[in-house]
Amino acid sequence: MRAGWGLVGLVVALAIVAVLARKQLSTTVNPQLPVSASEGVPASLSGTADGQSRSVQEQVKQQVETQMQARPISEADK
Repeated sequence: MRAGWGLVGLVVALAIVAVLARKQLSTTVNPQLPVSASEGVPASLSGTADGQSRSVQEQVKQQVETQMQARPISEADK
């Protein structure tokens, strides 16, 4: 009897995880790509590889600079 309840609990937990996974995956099925205004082509697909590389490098640089400015280090933390 105890094993039966354990099995029922396991099945219920698995069903809950399956429902949550399905809900999470359904929101990420069709991600929207940024569209280039000039051509109607996604920005990630337009331009040359060199241009895309520079664009990505600039984006990463801007994000790093933003994060570095977000929390300055105080004298007490040094």
